[in-house]
Amino acid sequence: MNVLGYLIPIALFLGFVGLLAFLWALKSGQFEDLDGAAHRILFDDDDLENPK
Repeated sequence: MNVLGYLIPIALFLGFVGLLAFLWALKSGQFEDLDGAAHRILFDDDDLENPK
């Protein structure tokens, strides 16, 4: 049971770090364009780099 004295603070700390990472991602705009990557995969960029 002594190990819970170590595991609970570690779990709380890791949860807090995860929450901070999520809030940073929200603030920096990581979730602004959710459809952009889905649409970009449909276009072939190789044709634009090597014009004939």
